Order: sequence, then structure tokens, then C-alpha cells
Amino acid sequence: MKQINVILPLPLNGEFTYAVPDGLADKAKPGCRVLVPLGKSRRYVGIVASAPSQEEGVQIGEEDAKTEKKRIELKEILSVLDGNPVLLSQQMRLWNWIADYYMSPVGDVMKAALPSGLKQVEGFRPKTERFLMLAPQYRDVQTLRVLLDTLKRATKQQAVLTAYLQLCGVDKDAEVPMSGHAEDVPSAADSADTDANQSCGMSGNLSAEIGYDTLLNASHSTVAAIRSLMDKGVFLSVNREVGRINDGGKACPGNIKPLSEAQADAYNQILVQMMNHPVTLLHGVTSSGKTEIYIHLIQKTIDEHRQVLYLVPEIALTVQLTERLKRVFGNRLGIYHSRYSDAERVEIWQRQLSGHPYDVILGARSAVFLPFQRLGLVVIDEEHETSFKQQDPAPRYHARSAAIVLAQMYGARTLLGTATPSAESYHNARQGKYGLVGLDRRYQDIRLPEIEVVDIKDLRRRKMMSGPFSPRLLAAVRASLERGEQAILFQNRRGFAPMTECPVCGWVPKCPNCDVSLTHHRNAGVMSCHYCGYATNVPEQCPNCDSREIRGRGYGTEKIEDAIRSLLPEARVARMDLDTTRTRNAYGQLIGDFASGRTNLLIGTQMISKGLDFDKVSVVGILDADSMLNYPDFRAYEHAFTMMSQVSGRAGRKGRQGLVILQTKSPGLPVVSQIVHNDYEGFYHDLLTERRDFHYPPFYRLTYVYLKHRDDNTVNSAGLELGSRLREIFGTRVLGPDKPAVARVKTLCIRKIMLKLESGLDYALARQYLRGALADMLKDRRYGALQVYFDVDPL
Repeated sequence: MKQINVILPLPLNGEFTYAVPDGLADKAKPGCRVLVPLGKSRRYVGIVASAPSQEEGVQIGEEDAKTEKKRIELKEILSVLDGNPVLLSQQMRLWNWIADYYMSPVGDVMKAALPSGLKQVEGFRPKTERFLMLAPQYRDVQTLRVLLDTLKRATKQQAVLTAYLQLCGVDKDAEVPMSGHAEDVPSAADSADTDANQSCGMSGNLSAEIGYDTLLNASHSTVAAIRSLMDKGVFLSVNREVGRINDGGKACPGNIKPLSEAQADAYNQILVQMMNHPVTLLHGVTSSGKTEIYIHLIQKTIDEHRQVLYLVPEIALTVQLTERLKRVFGNRLGIYHSRYSDAERVEIWQRQLSGHPYDVILGARSAVFLPFQRLGLVVIDEEHETSFKQQDPAPRYHARSAAIVLAQMYGARTLLGTATPSAESYHNARQGKYGLVGLDRRYQDIRLPEIEVVDIKDLRRRKMMSGPFSPRLLAAVRASLERGEQAILFQNRRGFAPMTECPVCGWVPKCPNCDVSLTHHRNAGVMSCHYCGYATNVPEQCPNCDSREIRGRGYGTEKIEDAIRSLLPEARVARMDLDTTRTRNAYGQLIGDFASGRTNLLIGTQMISKGLDFDKVSVVGILDADSMLNYPDFRAYEHAFTMMSQVSGRAGRKGRQGLVILQTKSPGLPVVSQIVHNDYEGFYHDLLTERRDFHYPPFYRLTYVYLKHRDDNTVNSAGLELGSRLREIFGTRVLGPDKPAVARVKTLCIRKIMLKLESGLDYALARQYLRGALADMLKDRRYGALQVYFDVDPL
């Protein structure tokens, strides 16, 4: 009996073995999709993980054979859905690496990697359009003359035919009687020696297929007129498959800008580093022109007939980058991210498997799963960004690490680019594992922005500041707008008020499913939970003491927007956060309006810190640095330094030096001074000293083990037992179990165990021990409903 192993999109470890009917054995190739039964009535689309093989075994007697057949009777696959694999061998290897390293079932990897249309039997339907063409008998001169003469009284049908001829490329001044006068039509003898498509002295193509809607719009006529011509047999109708992805036009390498002296030096250093290192880190200050260097490297890779994967952390970045890259690479550029429809993502996937794949793919983290036939370069822009790490659902992979592994599988090179490298990447570069190239001059030698620190604690004490804006910040923003420039205000909290409170009794509305307070979203008129999505109306009075003085505490981006509109009514304000960018085109609209000057004051969360490039921004205000600096996490200072440095870099990118107003209650912190002086080296030195002393990355690798259950006592018992088992193996490297900051989410109680493993240990063996300890514990029936998952290299 021939068998195959199949990956199913289910959160179950391992692969499923199925029998293959003889008629399908040659078709069930690795990487092809198959339809298989599971259980009594369910059917799933799976991926063949191994080629059909004959089952090997010792010969057994007849009775033993019957017993054996009963014991391991395999279900047969129902059908093979592909003629050729939809998954390449390198992709399969990447799936297996992610499943092993991040301790996640390979079925979860499949769910994350494949567009939904490839996980369903009829999940993808090609887009078709209706096209019309002239029937063959009307393409000769005599018949066309008669036809036009016949239609001179049917003006709407004549208009349709006239529009068709024009869309076919017929010059309005050609010899065809567009007015319907037959005597103006040339004779057959005049065009006897011409091609059939050049009849009647016309230079157009009379056998061309014209879109039905295109013809209807061009003729300004009616459906009835077109239908009449079809009924007469003048037009033939045909449905054609058309792509959903717009053509980017012809590639124009001539549009590549020449590099400055500093950029050219960095470019050459990168090429040298790439000769000796599979991964190179480009540490370039904000607005130093890193993107232009990427473009030169991409063109070099294309000239070598290899492909490029260009990863960015946020969809927002693709809006500006797309236009910039299309001007150079045209239709050789493909875009891939979650805001595309599933059908569009399937089309891009299939294009990458075709004989004419995109040479360059620009996308967010999910683009790492696309098929590449000849990958030569991976560019990871803003490599420090936490958005590259998938949080929920599983697999909790880091796209930066996955892309580096993918590149190594192809023998490709990886370039990491950022103004604020992650501690892990910079440590690898300083240790010689990665190549390192610096670029410390801004493009056209524009100076880095001046950063002023405002002590808002002192201002509040002296009653010189009651709202979220210091007098210095308001004055700077007002002056910027008066000069015809633009300003950005950064507040890393969305909504109107992060917390609502009754000032009389202290009642705070909380989520019934999670241990968090509800955030007031005034525009939506609700209070909602940012963890589970629960929403409720804002109460008119306190349910605890009946007071009607319920107030919002703190400032979200909505409240900042309201406040700035009242203080600066002349400002043209826009807000960029998760609430205003839910639709596919929202990013482009907001960015386009700000870039064109239709808006001049942009309020936003961390989205605005991620590499956006605006010419006229002269002032940036960081409203609440303390919310980032005081976050209870060992990475708090690193994230704060990165985010504030990046958002500061939006100021003064063209022309005059920019100004950044940094509002904080703790101006004496060393990290604040390091941000002001752009002292990354000093910050990195202090950070690594602390990380080494307290056993954190990059000197130790972290793995979090999360346990969830509806009953707090059960999850507490499970956490204590698993922690005890792990301590028997790993000793003091195990911390916890502890309650995380939010200890209940979606009605599930949570415990967290932290595992710290020093460099030099066998991580593969450690993962094996982890799985084993968990499997032994889960044999206890008390934990049947317990949910356990791992977060490897958490952020």
C-alpha cells in the first residue's frame, strides 16, 4: 500500500498518514494539495509532505494480515487538487524550521502561511470579465460597408460600433465612415494586399477583444444597443480570466537616482561585507537615504537574474514605498500584505510559481511565506521593529529570523537596515557574526533634529500646564503651521480616554472577560476592551454611587485630536491609529493627504514612527515619554529609545533642521539624554551591561510558557507542577509561574513561566525537554481543558 504524509491546517503536532489510490500515486507529489477525510464526516485540504512510498514490512500470515489491516487501516486521499506543487521545497523546509524552533504545530504554520483560497476546495475563483469582438464576417471591407450603412438610422448602435473601432486603435480621420456614409468606405481592391486586421485602410486591430464595460462607458450608449448588435451577430462575447492586481507599468531603471558620496561608500562597503557574511547590518541615521541604497542593491540583484524580498514592518510603509519602487521596477514589483483580499494574495502566490514571477516582492511579515524560485537578496527595513514578531495566533514567529533562515536556504544575502538596531542584531554585528556598515550623515548633510526636553512635572507643579500640551510645544506647532510647514504629535495610546473613573467613589468600568479597564472611544460612542473586543455604552451615571460626574482619565489620540482642534482651530488635523486605518485604502488616503498638504497636523500612535518620509514636517511633539519609559518590561528602555528616536527622525528631513519637543516627568534619566544626543553607542553600552548582569538577551535566550484555563485554581496548580518539572531539568534558569500584568483574557486565567538559557547550550535538546515535560504533565486528566503554548524569543 502506497502512503503519504500530509500536513493539515490544524493545531496538532505531526503529520497525518494516508493511503494513496494507485490512480493518484503519480499526482500526489510533495507540495501539492490533496483533499483528505478526517474523522467521520470532515474533509480538509492538506499539503503533501512526502512522496508516495511503498509500505515496507515483514511478511505475515493470512490471519495476522487481517489483524494488522484492522489495526492500521488507513483512509485514502479523496483527490489531488494541483497538477504542480503550490509549495516549493525551500518553503517546506522553512515551515518545518518555524514549527521546530518556535515550538508550534506545523499545521499552525500552514494556516499562517497559505492564503485561505489555497486551504479550501473551492476557495479561489479566477476573476473573469466579459469581452466583445467583431464577428469574423464583419472584418472585410464590403461587409463592414454594408453594416455601417445599415446602422445609419440606429444611432445608438452606430455609436457603439464607432466606439469599438476607436478602441481598436482606428484613427478618427481614417477612411472608415464613422458617420455611416457607405460611399466613404474604401473598396476591397484598395486593401487586398493588407492584413485582415488592417482592413479598410485602418491601422487598428479589428479582431481585438474590448471589455464589455469599457465599450459601454466609451460609447455613452445603453446595454440594449450592445445587446442588439450581439443579437445580430455583429459582436461575439467571450469571458476571459483577468488579474486582480494592477499592472505597475514598464520598469524604468533609468529612474534610479545616483548615490551621494556617503551613500556610495556605504553601498560599496555592503557589497564587501556580503562577500564574507550572510547577513549585513546597515546602521544609518534617520533620513540618511537607506532606501536609495536598497534600490541600487535590488537592481544589481535583478541584473543577476535573481529575486528580492523586501520586508517592511507595517502596511503603512508600503504606501509610500510602493510608488517610489514602481517608478523604478514597474511591473517587476509585487506587493503582498494582509490588507489585500484573499483572492489577490492567491493570484500573487500563483504568479510566484509561474514562469514569470515578480522579481521584487514588497510586503509585511507574511510575505516571507511566498514561493521564490531564485531568491538572491532579502532586505529587512526597520529591522528593530516589534511588528515583525507574530504574537497571536500561533505560530509566534519573528519574520526577521525566518527571513534570514529562508535566505540561507537559497544561498541569498540578507541586509538589515535601521537607525536604531535591536540589541540582538547590533550585538551579532559587533561580535562579527553579521557584517556591519555605518551611515552617519543625513542625505544632503541636513542636520539631525534639535531635541528639547520639557519637564512637564515642573510645569504642572507651577500650574503652567493643565492639558497634554506644554506652552513650548504649542508655540512651536503654531509657528510651524504659520510658516506653511507641518507638525506631528505622537501619543502611543488610541481612543479618547484610556480609563474612565467615577471621582466620587472611584468606580472604574472593567471588561467582564479580561482584567483590564475599558477604553473610552468617543467617536464610536462606546467603551471597549483592546484585548477581547468587548464593547458597551458609556454609562450616564455611576452604577456604584449614582454619581453623574464620570470622567475619562488620561489622553488617547482621540482626545488629543479634540484638544488640538480647540486650541488651533486653523490647523487641518488628521489622526492615524488603528481606529482610523481599518479599511484597505485608509493608510494611503491619510498619508496622501498629509504628503500633499491637504492636512498639516498629524496625530498618531507608533504607526507614524515607522519610516514615513514627509518633506515639510518641521516640528514633532512627543507628548508622553513616561508611558513608554515606565512600562513593566525589561525591554522598556530599548523600545522607548527606538520609538522616540524614530519619531524624532520624521522632523526636518528636507530643508531646514527640525525641532522635537520631548515632554517627560523624568528629564534626568540617562536614556533621555541619550535620545537627545542621538547617542546610540552610549545607550547600547549601558543596555548590554544591564542585560549581561540580569541574564537577558542577547546573552541569554528567553522562552515563555503560557498556561490558560477558565478556572484560576486549575491553572495555578498546573503552573506550579510544570514549573517544578522544568526546575528538575533546568534548575534556576526557570522563573515562575507568575501572573502576567493582565492575568485574565477572554475569560481565561493565565500563568507565565520564564526560561532563560545561556549561549552555548543545545537549544534543540532544550526544546525537546520542554515538550517532554509538558507531555508528561498533560497526561493528568485534570488538565484536559488546559491550554499551553510557548513564546520563543518574546518581545
